[in-house]
Amino acid sequence: MRQLAMAAVRWGGEVVSARRAHWRWPLKAFGVLTVLPLAAWAATGAQVQERIRADVAAGRPVVAHVVVALCDNLHQGIVPVPKGIGNGQDPRSNLHWGAGYGVRSYFSRQAGYSLRQLTVSGQVLDRIALIKDLPGSGHPIKLVVVAEAWDGSAISAAIGRFLRLAAGYDAETIASPVAGRAAITAGGDAAIVAFVGHNGLMDFPAPMRPEARRGAPPRSSIVLACASQQYFPDLLRSGGSHPLLLTTGLMAPEAYSLEEALRTFAAGGSPMDVRRAAAAVYDRVQHCGLAGALRLFASEP
Repeated sequence: MRQLAMAAVRWGGEVVSARRAHWRWPLKAFGVLTVLPLAAWAATGAQVQERIRADVAAGRPVVAHVVVALCDNLHQGIVPVPKGIGNGQDPRSNLHWGAGYGVRSYFSRQAGYSLRQLTVSGQVLDRIALIKDLPGSGHPIKLVVVAEAWDGSAISAAIGRFLRLAAGYDAETIASPVAGRAAITAGGDAAIVAFVGHNGLMDFPAPMRPEARRGAPPRSSIVLACASQQYFPDLLRSGGSHPLLLTTGLMAPEAYSLEEALRTFAAGGSPMDVRRAAAAVYDRVQHCGLAGALRLFASEP
């Protein structure tokens, strides 16, 4: 399992590791179940959407919190990528952060988000807030994405951090990047929590299985990592989180799919809308065919 890796690795739009044959076939193998079964104790997409509508009506931003495990040739079970984008201790050019389709670069340079630098500590090597105004009916929508880049050698800790956030823990207040607001709540109080990177659960057991924090607001989760549908749903549900977008096979966990999913859901789209939007942009970049891209993503109502 350690050689299940990034699908089509791109640097600035150019394919630098042509391994499409390794990820196209699992679209059929893993793509049978594209709607996840419901769990009574987890939030539903409708509950999270109701929470988002209330936030927007009250003039609060929609907050997403994203944990990124930097791509790391030395410390992760991946097919090695070029050295310049596979150094898990250098976020500046890392595949998942500073490269063209990395979270920091794509959101701020291609997707039109403004960027504010946040303080870092420990195994988090970079931390930012990304802000964008979205069109909405009736009320303006402001999407704030708090994203943190974790040292690639600490992927187990990064996944543990994501699972805690998905269960509603580690809520935090940060100075607001939004004019007119003193602070925003992120961490486990975010409406959407996401993980981006290698699926470390292919290599090691889940570092924790937190139960839902009592009183935590409804929240949805996204896992952009290879075959995350087979590893994360039970962990998310036991933490009370709604699995908004998972994957069914080998894939490139690049920021365009994340941005499309966050923006679609924050603007009032349904989980199926999110799945379709993520698939459409994935197909536009990877040229895998829309039907194959739809099979690659899974959503729960």
